[in-house]
Amino acid sequence: MAHDAADRTIITCALTGSFDTPRKNPAVPVSPAAIAASALEAAAAGAAIVHIHVRDPETGAPSMALALYREVVERIREKNAEVILNLTTGAGGRFVPGEADPAVAGPGTTFVTPEARTRHVTALRPEVCTLDIATMNFGEHLFLNTPAHLRAMAQAIRAAGARPEIEVFDLGHIELARHLIAEGHLARPPMFQLCLGIPWGAPATPETLVALRARLPEGAIWSAFGIGRAEFPILAVAAGMGGHVRVGLEDNLYLSRGQLAPGNAALVEKAVSLLAHLDRTPATPAEARGILGLGG
Repeated sequence: MAHDAADRTIITCALTGSFDTPRKNPAVPVSPAAIAASALEAAAAGAAIVHIHVRDPETGAPSMALALYREVVERIREKNAEVILNLTTGAGGRFVPGEADPAVAGPGTTFVTPEARTRHVTALRPEVCTLDIATMNFGEHLFLNTPAHLRAMAQAIRAAGARPEIEVFDLGHIELARHLIAEGHLARPPMFQLCLGIPWGAPATPETLVALRARLPEGAIWSAFGIGRAEFPILAVAAGMGGHVRVGLEDNLYLSRGQLAPGNAALVEKAVSLLAHLDRTPATPAEARGILGLGG
């Protein structure tokens, strides 16, 4: 049941992501043990939600292995039963056209079925998982999420009892999300994550954030983040507009100009400090559940 929490801001910490960042900042967690430890540190620093990808512990490459997700979840839950777990379903959406025949997948493609992309959600039943309403040029590769695949993933997520965090990277993605909500595939009130600064999506500017916010359905709960140096400026704008926020080593490797973040907790601590200057209080996991309508 939602309750009045007008001065509360939910902080999500995105722990590791899937890009080649560990070689740029050794604080990016790779193994299940390291990801879980970083999640616990972020929660202690003030994050109500931790957003989880997994990586091959030997290579650091992104992984979709259920066993790795299970280990991360179990390690977190062993020490902290309160923090809200948000598992990604973005993995498995990458397509790289082959050079000889662009209709055939080339090296780097991870594109798989909706069932494969939601298998860990079905098995582990997190309270929240992402649903990327986006087909776009994502840097140099394609990120594919067709309407049919999104409907199938939404059905699997609902069956698992999870709340979809609808990730959008541009205005057209919000229009597709509104269509899926009208069709009944996504429940009201929807929960959006506005993702800014990803090449080649919406740029990380206040003007873009205002435009995206204006197209959200009535009653939507929303959060926003910017990547890289835009992480904290977008946090301030989003919080000032009444939205929730996200930080973490998935999105940004630096605590300040030229200073690598020593871990996810440091980024959360800086977010907490900035929110205090805006007279906003970080939501506890219990308060976040109330805001998001989780747990019945």
